[in-house]
Parts: sequence; C-alpha cells; structure tokens
Amino acid sequence: RFPLAHIQAGRALPLKEGLNPAWAGPMKQFVKMIVAPSFGSLEQLDEDQWQQIKANFAAYEAWSAEKSGVEVEPLGLERIQTILQSSQRERLEELIQRDLELTEQVDTIVKVEKLVHFNRDLYRLLNNFVAFRDFYAQGRKAIFQSGTLFIDGRACELCVRVASIDTHSPLASLSRTYLAYCNCKRRNSSEAMIIAAAFTGGDSDNLMVGRNGVFYDAKGDDWDATIVKIIDHPISVSQAFWSPYKRIGRMIGEQLEKFAAAKDKAVDSGTSAGIADVGNKAAAGAKPAPPFDVGKFAGIFAAIGLALGAIGTAVAAIIGGFMGLSVWQMPLAFGGIILVISGPSMLIAFLKLRQRNLGPILDANGWAVNTKARINIPFGATLTKMAELPKGAERTLVDPFAEKKPHWKRWVFLLILLTVLGFAWNKGYIQQISQKITARIAGQTSNGQTQPAPEPSQEQKPEPAAK
Repeated sequence: RFPLAHIQAGRALPLKEGLNPAWAGPMKQFVKMIVAPSFGSLEQLDEDQWQQIKANFAAYEAWSAEKSGVEVEPLGLERIQTILQSSQRERLEELIQRDLELTEQVDTIVKVEKLVHFNRDLYRLLNNFVAFRDFYAQGRKAIFQSGTLFIDGRACELCVRVASIDTHSPLASLSRTYLAYCNCKRRNSSEAMIIAAAFTGGDSDNLMVGRNGVFYDAKGDDWDATIVKIIDHPISVSQAFWSPYKRIGRMIGEQLEKFAAAKDKAVDSGTSAGIADVGNKAAAGAKPAPPFDVGKFAGIFAAIGLALGAIGTAVAAIIGGFMGLSVWQMPLAFGGIILVISGPSMLIAFLKLRQRNLGPILDANGWAVNTKARINIPFGATLTKMAELPKGAERTLVDPFAEKKPHWKRWVFLLILLTVLGFAWNKGYIQQISQKITARIAGQTSNGQTQPAPEPSQEQKPEPAAK
C-alpha cells in the first residue's frame, strides 16, 4: 500500500494537511475515534503520542489473543446456542466415523482406478515416447503427430505443434531435417496454432516463406497454413543430384539478366546522350561525320573470328577425344563426368540424411527424449507422400494452347553444327577420328580371325638327319 504521508526522518505524522489522498477517509476516522478522545485537537502526531496510543490498546490486544470462539462469533449467540442444543454434532461425528471405516475400501478403489488408467494409457504412452512403436509402425500415427500438411504437391505426415518458433528452431535444427514452420488459422474463427512440418521427400525448389497450404489436424479439422520460417537441410538424394545443375542454371540466368539489364541501361543512356548531342550539334552547326574506318572493323571481325575458332577447336577436341573412346568406354566416360559434378553433393546429402533424428524436434518442445529416433532414407520416404494420379486417370502431354515453337532456333542450331563440323573437317579432326575408328575395327577383325600357318617351301624343308 502507499504510505500515509511523505516519508522523512524525525518528522511527525500529519493528521490533516499533507496526507496521502488514498488514506484521507481512514485517517479522518482515526483522528475522530482515537486521537481526539486521547489528546484533543492535533495537527500532527509525534512518536511519543503514537506509543501512548499503542499502550492504551495493549490490554485489548492481549484479551483478543486469548479469546476463543472467534471463528463462530459472526453467527451470533442465539444461533450458536441453537446449534449446541441440537444433535448435529453427533450426526457429523457419526458420518465421519463411517467414512473412516471405509478408508481401506476407498484406497483400494483409487488404486484400481489408477490401474485402469495405466492399462488404458501407459502402454500407448510407452509405445510413443519410449519405444516409438507407433511412430515406426506402418498404418499408425504417434501421439505427437498433430496432423498432415498438404502443400506443394505432397503430404507431410510428420507435423508437431510448436509453442514458440524462436525457442524451438535452434534445437530442432540439430535434427538434420528440412523443417517448415507454419502459422495455422481456422477460417471464421480466432483459433490459431504453430506447427513444424518435416519434409522428407521431393525437393525444395518451390518451398519458400509465404507459401500457403492446408493442414488437417488429428480430429480432421482443416486449417489455413502459411510458411513463416524454413530450416534448410537436404530432403533427398535425387534433389542433391540435380542441385549442381540447377545452381549453374540459376547462375547463368542471373548473369544473363544482369547483362541484359546493363545493356538496356547502356542503350537508354546512349540514346539519350545521342539525342542530346544531335540537338546540340544542330544548334551549333553540325560537323561532317568521320569517315568509315575499315581497318578498325576488320580488326573487330578478326578478333571475333579468333574467338569462334578457339571455341570450335575446344569443342572439336572434346568431341574428338570422346569419339576416340571405345563404344563400351563412352557410357563410362559420360557417367564419370556426371559423377564428378553431382557426386560430392550426393555424398554430403546421403551422409546428412543418415543423421536425421526425431529427438531434437521433440526435445525442442520441452520433452525429455533420451534416445536417438533415427529417420533413415526408406522410412523418411513414407513420412512424405508425393502426389500421384488417381487410378484410371490418364495424363495427356498434348497442350492445345501451347505456343508454336519458332523455326529459327532450329536453323540457328543447324548453322552452328555445320560450322563446327566444317571447322573440324578443315582442321582434319574428322579424318583422324575416321581413320582411328577404321583402324580399330580392322584390328579387332584381324585379331578375331585365326591365321593358318604357312607351309614350308622346298628350300626351307629340313635336311634328313645323317645316319
């Protein structure tokens, strides 16, 4: 509570002026009933006067402390006498005694009830939080699986409710699992919750913050789900196989966009500058344009020709080396190139996928899971189901609204191909490859046939042995 007045050492307690307004009413009653009868009209109360008031009430305090029956005093004397004269006390004591006689029976009922709960729930609890039998069994879901998230053409069945993303995500990231945190809301309702959905199949190309989906909880109720945070980890080995090529494609696309944007900006700037320059020249009197420099443009075309020649030489060398291999070596070489590009990312993804663990996801929710609940690659594939065509449905690959492909791309490709082949023919690469193939085929044919031994001639016949 607030003080009676401003606190100051050695200061007397004011009784009228300077009081806390919250205590104005009670202090007025105190002055009227206690201070005035003892000391008369006072403006303030010092410590000695306060000690005297306490001494005056000391006897009353001692009497109140020794007084018995304070608990029933509000009932009044008449009501208390009525109760004492009745037989209510004996009846209450009898009921209490009867209850005490049933103590053993009641305790047994409590134990049986506890046993029934154990029989109904303990087995399921152990199978979900100790042995994880329901989690690993096919066709059943664990208690902590709160529902299924449908998003990006797949159904994620490993979804857990989360109280706070900030407290859950640091520990959950140790699970080595791709997690998407979603805000879920019920339509036409104020209900809301947060879930963490594990993606164990497909790829992450179209998964991003703000992507919407539908979440069905264990009761079958639907919720609008929106991704608000992602913990990125490998989803599958197939995703890791294509990731280098996708990165290269994105890099090339970004560079082309930057190049096109720079050229567009340069064209705009050049056009504006040219228009301004033409206007200035027209105002000041135009000067004759400089003559066409043939040598300059000849050098430019020569440089372009050298660049194309170098590119053609490199392409021809690669093609020549590839064609120089045996037929059975060509697939191995092609597979080796793919392995060099995709192998490292696939290996890293494979090792991380083998380390996926359910424990950190549950521990982040405050549960004490003292085991490593592994999610290997085959089992992870069952936790995320990809969209499939229904039985009897057919997919047509004919698009009636497809854009017609321009023919100039085909002619450009043929022109480039003919240029490369012509360059290779001019340098003699095609002849060399043809000679190597012919010689190899001829060598294999000669090795496959057995040459008969030549008969010795008359001159080479051995002389008869001397007798």
